[in-house]
Amino acid sequence: MRTNTIFSILCIIAFCASVMLSSCDSFVEVDLPKSQLTTVSVFEDNATATAALSDIYSKIRDKGLLTGNNTGLANQLGNYTDELVSYGSPTNPSLPFYNNILSQSTPAIAELWNSTYNQIYASNSVLEGVESNKNLSEDQIKKLQGEALFIRALLHFYLANLFGQVPYIRTTDYKENSSALKISVEQVYDNAVLDLEKAVPLLAAAYNSTERIRPNKFAAKALLARVYLHKKLYAQAANESSAVINEIPLYTIESNVNNVFLATSKETIWQLKSSAAGRNTLEAGVFIFKSGPPPLVALNSSLVSSFSSQDLRKNSWIKSVANGTSVWYHANKYKEQNPTSKSLEYSIVFRLAEQYLIRAEARAMQGDLIGAKEDLNKIRKRAGLADADEQTQEEILNAILQERRLELFTEHGHRFFDLKRFNKLDQVLAGAKPGWNSTDILFPLPQSELSANPNLLPQNQGY
Repeated sequence: MRTNTIFSILCIIAFCASVMLSSCDSFVEVDLPKSQLTTVSVFEDNATATAALSDIYSKIRDKGLLTGNNTGLANQLGNYTDELVSYGSPTNPSLPFYNNILSQSTPAIAELWNSTYNQIYASNSVLEGVESNKNLSEDQIKKLQGEALFIRALLHFYLANLFGQVPYIRTTDYKENSSALKISVEQVYDNAVLDLEKAVPLLAAAYNSTERIRPNKFAAKALLARVYLHKKLYAQAANESSAVINEIPLYTIESNVNNVFLATSKETIWQLKSSAAGRNTLEAGVFIFKSGPPPLVALNSSLVSSFSSQDLRKNSWIKSVANGTSVWYHANKYKEQNPTSKSLEYSIVFRLAEQYLIRAEARAMQGDLIGAKEDLNKIRKRAGLADADEQTQEEILNAILQERRLELFTEHGHRFFDLKRFNKLDQVLAGAKPGWNSTDILFPLPQSELSANPNLLPQNQGY
């Protein structure tokens, strides 16, 4: 990666010197430091090491792929597919995604790439900083390593799904990273699996606190289930999701749909804490609006009409706004747009409902249609719907795809990844999106990165 896309060690050192858990304002985009300071000085004790790791979570929350603001995948891939409609001024960063006119020079593409590789670089800094560190206990080292491996696998998984062939970065060595080679998507998945298989035994089953803001063993297993599903290793996907589902009473499906997105939800596997006490999610600020026309985005009418009137999710997770002549709808999963006396909602990255749907798909792919329907009906029942009556494998898989649309809309791009995995991107989006092309299955690689590292060539087809 270029020097201005690498997380500066100086930022971590300055941050850790304050021994605070809040993040730096931004990544410092400078050349690597020429001083003799090493990452060992950052990890002089568990407090500073934990602070450095917490800083990564803050960065993930605020920038890059998984941020809840309007530049993250929850919004951008919602616009890119058939979940959202973009409004507002011509400078709205969602418009190139909504109109499917991304190019190698689109600023938002470079931002996604750079921010994510910054976060990967930071996770590698943690891994290198704690290795053979004499200032930390064995248990402390294991926890830090496990979480850093989880982060590295998670971010590479998303990059591969968006950009196709990408480098898998495992070091902070600038010379090596600046000429890194692309590898196939399957190799990225394999590397992610290796990282997660290392992470699982390093991570404890218990959370650090009741807030579930540090990934545990089952967060790693939840990601493993997702990766295996994309690798079409269905037995392994079902096994990993079962390990999470069977961890009762740690995880249970919330019987009331209004409780699913609360910070205290028993369905949450891993979530990103808000930036300060009393603040809630960035997603609510993007999706909620009080009057029309919408300032940024609204739910696509085709998505809203996909819900039956009996579906409890429609009543709880979608809200209408009218101005007398027109009606718009916004996502209402996160309901707290403004600060509250204490934070009520955090941004959820992994939750139990997805694991049931992963297992349902994996079971159906293996021919276990009864088991697949049992998992599918678990989600439908919570939504107040009758059991699915589909019978054939194809019918059940289509029902699972539809249930994922209704259950996971506006959550970090699931719809795009689902249509891609089911080979239905063209079938669904060609008619729904006037600007859709078959080559839109991948984002363009940023031109600035291609210029800096010719090993990233060739550009993805269509750009």
